[in-house]
Amino acid sequence: MHMSDQVNETVKFLQDKGFSSPELGIILGTGLGALTDHIEVQLEISYDEIPNFPIATVEFHKGKLIYGLLEGKQVVAMSGRFHYYEGYSMEEVVFPVRVMKFLGIEKLLISNASGCMNLSWQKGELMLLDDHISLLPESPLRGKNAGAFGPIFTDLSMPYDPEMNGIMKKVAAEAGIPLNAGVYVAVAGPNLETRAEYRYLRNIGADAVGMSTVPEVIAANQMGLPVSAVSVLTDECDPDNLAPVDIEDIISTAGKAEKHLVRLFKEVIKSL
Repeated sequence: MHMSDQVNETVKFLQDKGFSSPELGIILGTGLGALTDHIEVQLEISYDEIPNFPIATVEFHKGKLIYGLLEGKQVVAMSGRFHYYEGYSMEEVVFPVRVMKFLGIEKLLISNASGCMNLSWQKGELMLLDDHISLLPESPLRGKNAGAFGPIFTDLSMPYDPEMNGIMKKVAAEAGIPLNAGVYVAVAGPNLETRAEYRYLRNIGADAVGMSTVPEVIAANQMGLPVSAVSVLTDECDPDNLAPVDIEDIISTAGKAEKHLVRLFKEVIKSL
């Protein structure tokens, strides 16, 4: 089945279930599920029940699509996302973004957990994505099917929506939330970086490193869907003082920073 037919089939299935008119889409990253506690949930459905959906494999990803009200707006939220390192194709990674767009969302908010390479920032703070570098081995717009969703030579001169990013900065300043702005670099993973790799990534202009988000942002831009993304900086990646990473510590830092992220997203959604 052609990718656009799969998207249409999935959209029809979800609409029949009652996912009728979402205004906003939200993608929640590793350890960042608490926003779902603030949604007045009307429907939720596990990924494995949705036709054509990939199935989440990482154990701390719950893997469900949630539909409901948040700050008076109708939202569809992905609790658990798909990563290239799990063995999914890029088409599968961005499939849910295409589905959300065809369900009717007008804006997309993304969160992720990432490693902090900017030594003037601290772990536990947030970073607003101002731009990105993709070191992933391929683009979600590669291949026969991608042209069904817009131009394959998608312009990325401004991948993150200036209006939404402006609201993010204003809300953070008013609420006293530590929000840095910088460049996110996406790598394939799942192994973490060597000291030399951290130096390289810093030298090419990145402030934070992660293994997600960029494919979804490219797919959103192709469809003309405004997107804004925030990283929770979960570990400090200083190549001169590099401690072995503890995934439990990363999840715990994400959990502590989550309250800032939740407040930020709620206020931004209220302002849109």
